[in-house]
Amino acid sequence: MTTIQPETGTDEQQTAPVAAFLASHLNGRTDEDISRDFHQLLEAVRAHGKKGSMTITIVVDPPANGVESAPMPIGVESAVKAPKPTPVKSLYFLDDDGQPVREDPRQLAMDFRTAPTTTTFKDA
Repeated sequence: MTTIQPETGTDEQQTAPVAAFLASHLNGRTDEDISRDFHQLLEAVRAHGKKGSMTITIVVDPPANGVESAPMPIGVESAVKAPKPTPVKSLYFLDDDGQPVREDPRQLAMDFRTAPTTTTFKDA
């Protein structure tokens, strides 16, 4: 849309606000989807204490068959990179073959046996 500015008498192209476009795209479904993704991102950042990001991409295709007056298909895509919890780690030792094992191969093994049980303390 073009308007003539009264102060300068020049033509000035008015731009459509992107926020208004996103709010009205697909009767508001795009705004709802993006808002839901955004709030999930906020919760993940709060829960894990790490940064995340969200990318909103507006994809505009040329008019069909190159006709100037034909409608232009416009789509909106969003991608969220939410932080994930840090995986739990476990400690391992390397044996002589370089394989991870749970018990220290340098530690001497002790044989444990069950002590006899008795009900009289004098025998113990």
